[in-house]
Amino acid sequence: MKKIINNFIKDVQKELDDEFDRSFEDKGFFGQKWPVRKLDNNKGSLMTVKSQGGLRDSISSSIKRNNIVWSSSVPYASIHNQGGEITVSAQMKKFFWAMYYKTSGASGRGPVARRQRMSTEAAQWKAMALKKVGSKIKIPQRQFIGDHPQVRKSIEKVFKEDTIPEIEVYITSQFKQK
Repeated sequence: MKKIINNFIKDVQKELDDEFDRSFEDKGFFGQKWPVRKLDNNKGSLMTVKSQGGLRDSISSSIKRNNIVWSSSVPYASIHNQGGEITVSAQMKKFFWAMYYKTSGASGRGPVARRQRMSTEAAQWKAMALKKVGSKIKIPQRQFIGDHPQVRKSIEKVFKEDTIPEIEVYITSQFKQK
C-alpha cells in the first residue's frame, strides 16, 4: 500500500508541475490573466524573458515526507507569485540606471544622451532609477503556483484515473493469495 501512496504523490507532482508550467504559457493562473507589465518592450511576458533571470526555468518540485514542495532558485519568485511591495535599495538604483542606459542607447549623461528620443521602456527604467532609496515599488500578483479549485480537480483526477485502479489491483491480488 505504501507503494501506491508513493506512486499517487509522484503522479500528482507530475500533473501539477505541468499545470503550473502552463501558467507561463497562458500568462495567467487557471484563467486569471497576469497584469500587463509596464515595461512593454515586445520581449514577451516579464515572467518568461530569459534576460530577467529565467523564473520559469527556476521552478522545481520535490517530495518531502509525503508532501510536494515547489521552490525557485531566483529571489524574486515569491514576490511575483504573491504580489507585494519591495523597498528600493542603492543596488537596485544602480541596476535601474544600467537598464536605462542599455534600453535608451545612451552611453553617458552628456547633452547627446539627453537629446535622444526615449523609448517607453527606457523612460520606465529612468523613472525607477530616480526613485529614492527606501521608497516602495508595488509588484502586482502574477501567480503561477498555489492552491486553486483546478488544482484540487487535478489531484482528484489523478486519484480516480490512476490510483483507484492501482488499489483495485492490489485488493484483488490480496484475495487471490488467500
